[in-house]
Amino acid sequence: MLTVDVALAFFAASLLLGIAPGPDNIFVLTQSAVYGAGAGLVTTLGLTTGLCVHTGAVALGVAAIFQSSPTAFTLLRVVGAGYLLWLAWLSFRAGAALAVTGGSTAPPFPGYVALFRRGIVMNVTNPKVSLFFLAFLPQFCDPSRGSMAGQVLSLGLLFMLATLVVFFSRVYHLVCIPLL
Repeated sequence: MLTVDVALAFFAASLLLGIAPGPDNIFVLTQSAVYGAGAGLVTTLGLTTGLCVHTGAVALGVAAIFQSSPTAFTLLRVVGAGYLLWLAWLSFRAGAALAVTGGSTAPPFPGYVALFRRGIVMNVTNPKVSLFFLAFLPQFCDPSRGSMAGQVLSLGLLFMLATLVVFFSRVYHLVCIPLL
């Protein structure tokens, strides 16, 4: 069982990670700006659902592998850096394509199910979230407080709540406040 001070400290760290710029933030803001608040909210729900994969992996002990093997952890960091470079390349290419076409028209709406699915994939493949869950989250667990898997699941739920708070507030500020 988590103590209140551990839960609050983890929630604060989760909020800070959610506020930090990253692929998930950009994706939510882009979908909200292009397709409206509903698209941003559905994308956020997809991203939050993707957190179940990270939480499950840590609860099943994957984090222990990376903590005990410096080679595995280094490989994870290199793969994560490569993924970020790949995303940067895709963004660069997309920007060039918009410049060629004039960039004046929005792409067709892909549908809420597609946005939800994309949100899941974006989150599961986000190296920032993977590193947080594999390297940082286990530090908040203590075997003397009971089931490690139960603690990980509780922390995962707190992280999901922080994600919803941060991303929903961004969608609201981006889409709803300008309408007032």
